[in-house]
Amino acid sequence: MDLVTLDDIRAAAADIAPTVLRTPLLAAPWDDGLWLKPESLQMVGSFKLRGATHAVARLDPDARARGVVTHSSGNHGQALAYAARAAGVPCTVVVPEGAPEVKVARMRAFGAEVLLVPPARRLAEAQRIVAETGATLVPPFDDRRIIAGQGTVGAEIVADLPDVDVVLVPVGGGGLASGVATAVKALRPSTAVYGVEPLLAADARDSLAAGRVVTWDVELTYRTCADGLRTNLSELTLAHLRDRLDGIVTVTEEEIRAAAGRLIREARLVVEPSGAVAAAARLFRAGELPPGRTVAVVTGGNADPQVLADLLTTA
Repeated sequence: MDLVTLDDIRAAAADIAPTVLRTPLLAAPWDDGLWLKPESLQMVGSFKLRGATHAVARLDPDARARGVVTHSSGNHGQALAYAARAAGVPCTVVVPEGAPEVKVARMRAFGAEVLLVPPARRLAEAQRIVAETGATLVPPFDDRRIIAGQGTVGAEIVADLPDVDVVLVPVGGGGLASGVATAVKALRPSTAVYGVEPLLAADARDSLAAGRVVTWDVELTYRTCADGLRTNLSELTLAHLRDRLDGIVTVTEEEIRAAAGRLIREARLVVEPSGAVAAAARLFRAGELPPGRTVAVVTGGNADPQVLADLLTTA
């Protein structure tokens, strides 16, 4: 399988520079060996803007005129809507019912047409729109352009902390972890890159153990509060993770909520549960990880107000 390279990631970095914030590394107030990569500071509140912007930049003029379509629980949909609006490209987002309303509202605010469907129908509906309109499907993670764009996170980490020992990155569909692992391993092979996912949506753990994509039904993955990590891997992302990821750890719902509360109160970051899983691994699963200077990617901050209120009071 044709995997993304460091050259692909460098090309993506040039494409996204005018639109995407180069987020800083922040020292964690409670751990002098931990730095946070706050992708929640992006204009759309998550790292997804990187891959979406790169994908839109690679469209030819005819494809731009026909528009783009995707399926997303929220963050990728917001990112593609923002990137498409910036480029003057029509955008439709198919959203699974039950997605956080704050994310749906932001997609509409960025100019996207939003269609709500049952979770199991999201991909089929997006494919139907593509067939009827000729729009370009921009998947949330199963695309080399997306992986290369997300990989810029890893390149920035190594540039800002050249002696980083461990990088922790959340895993949903695996696009971010694929890109980050590609960049980090190319630039600093000795750095360990670990994926982190909820125990209640541990399909990546199972897929890596089995050597094939293991799919969890939505009835199982929808139990986790980390709504951005309910997606299964693809063959493409699994190939990247098998080749470049050092391991994977899982965290419980209680650990996710506790980590999110700490990020909000002590790091002063607005964070959604999905964005807190990497920090949770450092807080609660350090014994399963290599020691040393660690960066946790804080992937997003698009949480419903009530969820934020609940996280603020979580110990």
